[in-house]
Amino acid sequence: MEKKVRRIYPVSDPGTTYFLQIAWQKDLCTGFDVTLTDGQSAWIERVSKEDISKEAADIEMEQEKYTEELRKVLLSEGGLTDTYSFDISKEGINEDFLHFSYEKKLKDLAFRLGSLKLQRVSSPAEVISKLISYCLDCIAGLHAKNNHLQRENKILLSDLTDLQGKLQKCVEAKEELETDLYTRFILVLNEKKTKIRNLQKCLKEAEETVVEDTQARVSVAAQESKVEREVYEGSTDEESENLAEPSTSSPVKPRRDSFLSSPDITDVAPSRKRRQRVRNIANTEPKVALYEAQNSSKEKLDSSLPKSSGKQASSKGIATEAGKNSGDPEDLFDDI
Repeated sequence: MEKKVRRIYPVSDPGTTYFLQIAWQKDLCTGFDVTLTDGQSAWIERVSKEDISKEAADIEMEQEKYTEELRKVLLSEGGLTDTYSFDISKEGINEDFLHFSYEKKLKDLAFRLGSLKLQRVSSPAEVISKLISYCLDCIAGLHAKNNHLQRENKILLSDLTDLQGKLQKCVEAKEELETDLYTRFILVLNEKKTKIRNLQKCLKEAEETVVEDTQARVSVAAQESKVEREVYEGSTDEESENLAEPSTSSPVKPRRDSFLSSPDITDVAPSRKRRQRVRNIANTEPKVALYEAQNSSKEKLDSSLPKSSGKQASSKGIATEAGKNSGDPEDLFDDI
């Protein structure tokens, strides 16, 4: 059986202290015993399950909720005095009966949760002694529980001290490890930075070399193109001079000039001119010498003839000129 003892101060007599004991088997809703004493007299009463159901029906409240309210008003400590209140009134000539009631306070009103009619005990000393014994047993149990908790607390404190020492060692080891790792990391980082600088330097040098090579190739290509252009311009100038010389030196050849200036003749490519220039010059020199020798012999022959034969000389010159003009075409291209 479970018991609960508490002090109450009735509203009608707040200067008097009463001790209320509630005893129950399994649950408060199955019924409970009430014992009330003021230190001199004692009153007891049994509250059955039917009485609890009747009280819940009278105030129109569910039984479970009513049981919860009884637990709060009868078993809780003095912290709910502002919410719940008790009242005691004595009846009979020798105060054989005691009317005990408990209420719940709301904002502006209070409603009664229940009321009991307690009967006075003929030997209150026995009831009071049992009540005191129960209180002492509770105190002893609390002391034993307190001692047990203190021993456990000491053990826990000892374990806590050991764990704190181990934790401190772990913290120190962690700090040492972090310092070591940080030092190694700094060394590795510095090495990586040095390697990166060297690679950047090599890359810069390679880029400069590539730029220099490119510039050199561009300059060489420009020089080669310039030389080719000069050679090409020089060759074309020489060819034009060579082509102009026969026209100025021999104005008496209209048919040859007309043949050279004919639009039907396609110009020879500069490359072909460069290839044939040396050969043409070599082939042209002896023919020019032969031509000059023939002219000189002709002039001597003309000077030896008399003046009267001018018509014959002119005819011969015309025949000679015609013979020259009707020469071989290959000789004509060689002259060109």
